[in-house]
Amino acid sequence: MDKAYNEQQQTITEEVCLQTINVVKEHLNSHIIGQQSLVDGLIMALLADGHILVEGPPGLAKTRSIKLLAGCVESHFHRIQFTPDLLPADLTGTEIYRPQNGTFVFQPGPLFNEIVLADEINRAAAKVQSALLEAMEERQVTIGRKSYRLPHLFMVMATQNPLEQEGTYPLPEAQLDRFMLHLEIDYPSAQDELNILRLNHAESAIDHAVEAPKITQLQIFAARQHILQVIASAPIENYIVNLATATRNPHTYDADLARWLEYGVSPRASIALLRCARVRAWLSGRSYVTPEDVQHCIYPVFRHRLMLTIEAEADGITSKDIIDLLLKKVIVA
Repeated sequence: MDKAYNEQQQTITEEVCLQTINVVKEHLNSHIIGQQSLVDGLIMALLADGHILVEGPPGLAKTRSIKLLAGCVESHFHRIQFTPDLLPADLTGTEIYRPQNGTFVFQPGPLFNEIVLADEINRAAAKVQSALLEAMEERQVTIGRKSYRLPHLFMVMATQNPLEQEGTYPLPEAQLDRFMLHLEIDYPSAQDELNILRLNHAESAIDHAVEAPKITQLQIFAARQHILQVIASAPIENYIVNLATATRNPHTYDADLARWLEYGVSPRASIALLRCARVRAWLSGRSYVTPEDVQHCIYPVFRHRLMLTIEAEADGITSKDIIDLLLKKVIVA
């Protein structure tokens, strides 16, 4: 980022950033019915500079919501349909031989876009999924002996069908840890589904698409800088650390936690939890993080990072149950 770009970014006030974000959020809520947590998670991931994994049965507007968000951001967007025959080079790109001069020229793949939709990510083999690891964490792609930087604004938004459906593969734990948030969505209520039918009819009757509000990359980066100014006190930081360490040493907190937890969360989860808590506080108009912010954000941040024991699965215990128990056992200092 050059100096002039940074200076432009600093001129964007906090009020302008909040106003623009709220307009985008209102637009998403008007086109995605009955999935408030999904809209909130998408906005949070964008502002916290993280990647997001959305899981749910087909037909619940997972792809639609991500495409709508991408349409509101000043960026290049690319959708990748993951299939069993997808190759790593289909994501990263490859070097193409030019016989005219006997050289190899790198042809960038779809990862070289600011917003990437990995649709049905768990339908591709682990080798392809692992090709995302370097891109998601290091914001670069290495081909041969050379590394290529990805755009400064880079966000992977992936959708996933439940694992019990035919033709899916579980994501490697290392890749799951790269996703800042994991959102689980379910079927809408009867009233929400009625509203969806009416919305679909109204959209079909319109000859032209409604123009989406736009948020520039400058505004996104400026908002992220304002969010960094949100205060997280020492007790809040200790609370987050204690929640994370409780998943690694569950026997010191509760016997059931010890029986149900195989592995806990990594320090990356603690970082993600604080960043998301800051975003929630900022969106709420506060300059400080509260325990409620942490408790609200812990579910999508910890859910996919907890590895449960066979005993927990036999008892019907889910990650949500584990987090519920964690919040009861770990108190704010």
